[in-house]
Amino acid sequence: MSTFTEFLGFVRGHVDHLADFDRQAALDAGLDSATVNSWALIHSTYFGLTKHTRMQRQGLELARAPLVSLPKLALIERLIRHIDNATERWRLRHQLLVIRGRVETLREKARDIIPPKEPAPPNPGVRVSRTSRGGYRRMLIDAPERFVSDTEHTLRENLDPDKPAQEQMLAKFMEIVRGDGAVPEGVYRPIVSVPVDDYLAVKRGENAGETLLTATDGTTVTLAELLQQNYGEPLEVAAFHPVEGALGLFRTSRHANDHQRDLLKMEQPECAWVGWHTPADLCQMHHADPWKTGGYTNIENLVPLCPYHNGVNDDDPLKPRHGRVVKERGQPVWISPRGFAVPKKTAHSAMRQLFGDPPG
Repeated sequence: MSTFTEFLGFVRGHVDHLADFDRQAALDAGLDSATVNSWALIHSTYFGLTKHTRMQRQGLELARAPLVSLPKLALIERLIRHIDNATERWRLRHQLLVIRGRVETLREKARDIIPPKEPAPPNPGVRVSRTSRGGYRRMLIDAPERFVSDTEHTLRENLDPDKPAQEQMLAKFMEIVRGDGAVPEGVYRPIVSVPVDDYLAVKRGENAGETLLTATDGTTVTLAELLQQNYGEPLEVAAFHPVEGALGLFRTSRHANDHQRDLLKMEQPECAWVGWHTPADLCQMHHADPWKTGGYTNIENLVPLCPYHNGVNDDDPLKPRHGRVVKERGQPVWISPRGFAVPKKTAHSAMRQLFGDPPG
């Protein structure tokens, strides 16, 4: 047996190693307090006094199984610490102790077993640090989301993209607080999302009003005419096709300003990068097929990305580093550096609300 293999056997540990746990001896041996605290909790759980003696005995037998290491036992205690009921904690321990594999496997599977922690209630107010660092202090504001969104929008207007955004936003914030400026209140803008039947073939025109739809009986109608016939109220109406994606946005009286951006924000209301949630209002419109290689500035080739991911997106698929975003069936898909496709699943996007998840 190699020296390293022997070392691993000691490092991974076993629940019975903690039967006569001594906190002070562990600290005196040079172990860090975090490790000692986790061992103390494991010792208390499996060897301490409890009203649930039968469940403790069953849990100890499960914990003695091969490959149930001390790091796994410590992780289990961290994962269930928000559960108040002691009986429920033992029931969850029993389920988690039978999971085999690495610590990462245990963590992943635990998500389907352990009830999520209830989010802390909002604590509105202003908190200011008592100490300064380099002449600066920190101020934290918890306020209604509408007010915060309006404030951020105001602070981000007309920023110099070549300078750090945070410093410019601070300067504008100080100007507003010390001057006569005010943060305008945002107004909700209702736009109705309308599904276009998939049996209508799409032929796009130079502008959205000229988009031509061909029915199965051979007749044709422009998108503007179709919406006028079926949705003639004085509201904004946006049309989406299950394969083509966003088709057009109309007013019954005139076209809206920033036509493409409005449609794209409905089609994908947040950064299209998987796992990212920057609102589309703060995103840049990214060319899925890069402009420098001939990509068009049209709806089917544009997708909102936050400034960071718009900058790191792999425009050249032959030189993958961070992955890239493309559009499939009108919806954004992230292609990993290794070529795996991961759809962006935003529950409140118009495409998912109208047509659900894309197949596959």
